[in-house]
Amino acid sequence: MKLIVGLGNIGKEYEATRHNIGFMFLEYLKDNWDFEFKEEKSFKGYVASKVVNGVKAYFLKPTTYMNLSGDAVQALASYYKIEVEDILVIYDDMDLPVGESRYKKKGTSGGQKGMGDIILKLGTDKIARLKIGIGKGQGYLKGKDYVLSKFDSEESVTIKEKIKEQEEGIRLFLKYDIEKTMNKMNSKKKEQNEQEEEDNKGTN
Repeated sequence: MKLIVGLGNIGKEYEATRHNIGFMFLEYLKDNWDFEFKEEKSFKGYVASKVVNGVKAYFLKPTTYMNLSGDAVQALASYYKIEVEDILVIYDDMDLPVGESRYKKKGTSGGQKGMGDIILKLGTDKIARLKIGIGKGQGYLKGKDYVLSKFDSEESVTIKEKIKEQEEGIRLFLKYDIEKTMNKMNSKKKEQNEQEEEDNKGTN
């Protein structure tokens, strides 16, 4: 069994905000993989499950609000006896440009409080994660105000495209592990960046 966690805040006012990129990703999977979320109060979140390529996968959107996300992850993982190495957390990262993504198998939270709480509650930083860039903005909004702002129309298109691209990474994680996912998806992104640099040189 494996667990895919998308981080965000519950409530209409938070929908489509930068901090809710994890929720947005799971909503995309729901619509394209044909499963439904159901609120499970004992797990402090919206939970869905589906067998993907022979693997039982659980999908979790915590209802604890961002700063206590670890409570929901700990509750569900403990109940179903899901090992830490079989958990993948999807969340926003201000240090990456909008839409750029990166898989990691361990590390600090980088200031993302939801991830920080998950590390605290599970007692380890060896937790696989998919970080999706939301950028840092132009300086007119900072910190909390920025992450709770909504993507503009151009950014929204980029985010939707990037989420679609990363569907492959989620399938890889479910079928294999974070190592194979990182090797394939991170190197794929590096190759794309190198190709874009070459293309740009050709137009200069």
